[in-house]
Amino acid sequence: MFIRIDDNISVAGQLSPADLADAKRQGFALVINNRPDGEAPDQPAGDALAKAAAAAGLDYLAIPVAGGFSMPQVEAMATALAGAPGPVLAFCRSGTRSTNLWALASAARGGDPAAIVAAAGAAGYDVSGLMPALRHLAAAPR
Repeated sequence: MFIRIDDNISVAGQLSPADLADAKRQGFALVINNRPDGEAPDQPAGDALAKAAAAAGLDYLAIPVAGGFSMPQVEAMATALAGAPGPVLAFCRSGTRSTNLWALASAARGGDPAAIVAAAGAAGYDVSGLMPALRHLAAAPR
């Protein structure tokens, strides 16, 4: 259910409040919700997920992504990854958005674009289409 990209990040499709206790048992410290509220009629509300995360002893952050990615979203993800007190579990509808945002944030933090693409690919996600953006972000001054 949780797909490991590297030691610090895993991704998942839509989580339920009950999944958050399992995430805590598996050693995650922070859950990042990359899905906007109301995207689908059957998805749990972000507030319910935040309460379940708190009850499970997890930090919770919402960085909703609809459509394309913006620099504020990339920066928020980079900041969250850098400051997380342990492994991060990011989720969206299928895990793809979360993986793409992780890839962009990793490049913005100075990660090697080829290594980012390889890590995502090993987890079953193809982020190679982001390579121009990954190169640009990785080369940007910090």
